Amino acid sequence: MDQQKVVISQHFEQSLSQVLAECSYDRLFVLVDETTEECCLPVLSSHLSPLTSHHSIITIGATDQHKTLDSLSHVWSELQQKGATRHSLMINLGGGMVTDLGGFAASTFKRGIHYINIPTTLLSMVDASVGGKTGINFGGLKNEIGVFNNADCVILDTEFLKTLDQENILSGYAEMLKHALISDEKMWTEHILYSPLTSSLSPLTSMIARSVAVKQRIVTEDPTEKGLRKALNLGHTAGHAFESLALERKPILHGYAVAYGLVVELYLSCMKTGFPTDKMRQTVQYIKEHYGKMAITCDDYPHLLELMHHDKKNEGSAINFTLLADIGDLRINQTATEEEIKEALDFYREF
Repeated sequence: MDQQKVVISQHFEQSLSQVLAECSYDRLFVLVDETTEECCLPVLSSHLSPLTSHHSIITIGATDQHKTLDSLSHVWSELQQKGATRHSLMINLGGGMVTDLGGFAASTFKRGIHYINIPTTLLSMVDASVGGKTGINFGGLKNEIGVFNNADCVILDTEFLKTLDQENILSGYAEMLKHALISDEKMWTEHILYSPLTSSLSPLTSMIARSVAVKQRIVTEDPTEKGLRKALNLGHTAGHAFESLALERKPILHGYAVAYGLVVELYLSCMKTGFPTDKMRQTVQYIKEHYGKMAITCDDYPHLLELMHHDKKNEGSAINFTLLADIGDLRINQTATEEEIKEALDFYREF
């Protein structure tokens, strides 16, 4: 898979104009959810009007609970009824749910039409919109159905971050913290010292660019997750289990689940691969101060373990983790016993 084209935009209208000029299409469609339709579509539409005579809007429900087969079917039906062809273009304007589902819809409609991602949340800027993963939730499991297929281009503009509340900023920042952990000590230190709650958002543009560069380098080398790309799963085996459990109770943002997963998996890293305890505790303390924690009890352990067994990274009956021996020192395809995982969950509950 070729390296995905990513535009770090300083002037949105100019960036959008240049990207569309490079695309050949007969009809233009814009996918939004109910939130981005209200908060972000007016910005896009005002810039689209001078560039194209007509574009059709497709709207789906907001939040991850709508990342479903029903929503996907609705997008396919709208494309069909509004005359989309194999030469049409779709712009996915929204967070990770929109870019994941929209990318899957575009990749499968008429065996694939071109699409552009314009992420509007910090999480989707640094994670969901880059790397070619598309898909939907299915059978109570996250991202169970999908394909690898890069967007033609991703436009990143921090102007859209002004529409976000602190929780959504923090959700995206958890993935940036993960990228720092798998990168190098300098990047990790920068992220541990920066707080989205108290610091200016202005440094985020350069930090986002570096974070995206980490992910791009990895996915270019390993587009379909045969080896190195598994580095991006740090925090996600436990994190997806937390997220799936929360969907049955009170849903939490993806980045919060990843942050909680990092606590579990950094503890496992200390236990199994020699990750320095002081760096683990610094990172865990940062997570505690910024993300709190999801309330679980020992009674939840069997279900969390069951959810981890469903993780797509597993081979056979073992639960697969990406762990660290140090900042940037990756150990992919690590396994842990249920007793070791329970010990890590004990640590999570007590931290």
